[in-house]
Amino acid sequence: MREPIFTGTCTAIVTPFDESGAINYDAFGALIDNQIQRGVDAICVCGTTGESATMSIREHIAVVEFCVKRANHRVKIIAGAGSNDTSAAVYLSQHAQDSGADALLHVTPYYNKATQTGLIRHYEYIADRVDLPIILYNVPSRTGVSFTAETYKYLAQNPQINGVKEASGNFSLLAHTRCVCPDDFYIWSGNDDQVVPMMSLGAKGVISVASNLVPEIMVKMSHLCLEDRFTEAAQLQIGYMDLIDALFTEVNPIPIKAAMNLAGHQAGGLRLPLCDISDKNLEVLKAAMVRAGVIGG
Repeated sequence: MREPIFTGTCTAIVTPFDESGAINYDAFGALIDNQIQRGVDAICVCGTTGESATMSIREHIAVVEFCVKRANHRVKIIAGAGSNDTSAAVYLSQHAQDSGADALLHVTPYYNKATQTGLIRHYEYIADRVDLPIILYNVPSRTGVSFTAETYKYLAQNPQINGVKEASGNFSLLAHTRCVCPDDFYIWSGNDDQVVPMMSLGAKGVISVASNLVPEIMVKMSHLCLEDRFTEAAQLQIGYMDLIDALFTEVNPIPIKAAMNLAGHQAGGLRLPLCDISDKNLEVLKAAMVRAGVIGG
């Protein structure tokens, strides 16, 4: 029986850039250390929140290697390695494996809009060429394609596919997936506003954006669920909805980087085509951070 790559909270960590747009490795190291010191269970590097879509292949490989070395086995490191080019996904996966990453996160191929058969062949092709466990990533709002429960059932037969980061917001899909898939095909929430309801349906935790800013809260929320203390976890989920909503007033990772900079972390700027948060939404974000006690009023 497969064991989950992690349970609890995995931070989908931002990638800090300096004023020239280069990766700020000193700041990145500090962010990694801070996350580990504040109790997260795992770190996901080079995901959506890490702006992997704007990185060169060389940068992507270097960032994964740096994160693995900096973490130094203190937490599990999940390396984003997804692509709409299957051969490129294999290339990134093999380099992540060579770097010492613990697992891979593979988003559904974007723009191509593969069929379910195409998705199956894509993931089987990758799994045949690497030894690391794979977490699928379903986020149709970004990629234009979603898994079906039947496709999950088929892919769950592959021993290297550990489960899925579900960010579709589709609770019917979640329930059907739990119904047709084996218990050792694991699910993690990909949405910070749905951690508790998803864990009540069997998810093992969250791959979180908000934990960049409030890791202790997301860790506590997920661990309360793991302990079957769902009433307390629900109170925490509801209590932080204002902040979570503010972190998604614009496309991720625009607000989380703004929030981290406001809170004194060196998250740096964004790479085009992403740009700074609007003045209006910045005020919404600041107000929510004040109410949550993250910054002073």
